[in-house]
Amino acid sequence: MMYPLVRELAETGVPVSVSCRVLKLARQPYYLWLRSPVADAEMVRARRIDALVDAHREDPEFEYRFLHHQARRAGVRMSRRTAWALCHAAGISSEVQRLRRRGKGRRPGRRFSMTS
Repeated sequence: MMYPLVRELAETGVPVSVSCRVLKLARQPYYLWLRSPVADAEMVRARRIDALVDAHREDPEFEYRFLHHQARRAGVRMSRRTAWALCHAAGISSEVQRLRRRGKGRRPGRRFSMTS
């Protein structure tokens, strides 16, 4: 995003209209960004991740479902799917790894064939 650069140039005395023209930006979105540099959705996302990280710090062995429950108890509302996506994006995972058995229980190795 180039808006912080435009703000820095404006502080040094370069007119905003010139900066926007050179950087090929529209002025109106710059002034909207200047009023609120962090979007509301980003703030909500950050609060949700903070709640999940706090819950994970307290109980690192639990997965996203429990972290979702703890975040809701702390007053941060979100769906389980959102909790999973945020945990995945933030790298929050359970310390207890569950191993799944795959296949039909056969051991790998040579197959015996009966040919005549």
